Amino acid sequence: MRLFLLTTLTMCAFAANSILNRMAIDSGASDPAGFAIVRVLSGAVVLTGLVWLRSGHLPLRNRRRIAGAGSLSIYMIGFSVAYLTLDAGLGALILFGVVQITMFAVTSVTGNAPTARQIAGAAIALMGLAYVLWPSGTVQVDLTGAVLMTAAGVGWAIYSLVGRSEPDALAGTAANFVVALPVTVLALMLAAGGWDMNGAGYLLAILSGGVTSGMGYSLWYRVLPQLAPSTAAVVQLSVPIIAILGGVLLLGEVASLRLILGAALVLGGIALAVLRLKPR
Repeated sequence: MRLFLLTTLTMCAFAANSILNRMAIDSGASDPAGFAIVRVLSGAVVLTGLVWLRSGHLPLRNRRRIAGAGSLSIYMIGFSVAYLTLDAGLGALILFGVVQITMFAVTSVTGNAPTARQIAGAAIALMGLAYVLWPSGTVQVDLTGAVLMTAAGVGWAIYSLVGRSEPDALAGTAANFVVALPVTVLALMLAAGGWDMNGAGYLLAILSGGVTSGMGYSLWYRVLPQLAPSTAAVVQLSVPIIAILGGVLLLGEVASLRLILGAALVLGGIALAVLRLKPR
């Protein structure tokens, strides 16, 4: 029960991060690249301060940082720049689809192949997500944006898989943010070509980086060792649904029949993949 609650809290943190991002960018309070830069910077500052208050040791010189910080940078850069040209819903579909495929493929190669029930559950959940997020009207996919979002999905999948071997979730996440910071900021500044943020944008980005990203990623690293890789892959499909429901509750968006049916498919697919059926 404790693992279920912690995993649910982590998914809610990820979804809250998405809501904060939408609030800042859709309102014009921030541009995507500027939001991402302040988000990574504030996450690094908050997490480093917490680690130093607790133990004073930040494991920067560790081989885990190559994969952890490197994959975090790829995710942050790809995610932020891709949304300059991709529809939000289509971008989320590409991201989470690639995360599923990558994590399932890696675990299959390493000897932990997902079962037929887990694959079926993931497919049902992904179809439900596609039903909710697929853009209406003519779909135009920007090739550069799609490639960048694919890279972001691979980066996040690797970041999640690497987290299974992280002995200290908080210190490891803080070190990943610090090491990833220079490369991420430089790449995003080159891609942005400008800076457009007001006070509300800075506030939302700091909250996103210090709380929903920093603390959410730390919590994710804490629960990952207790989750099977296939389970960790599938449960993340709930994040866009939680974010959309949060938009209904917090941003006054409309809960359509399409959303309700799609959410039921996503949750049903996750339940099929995750829950262990007991024989009678």
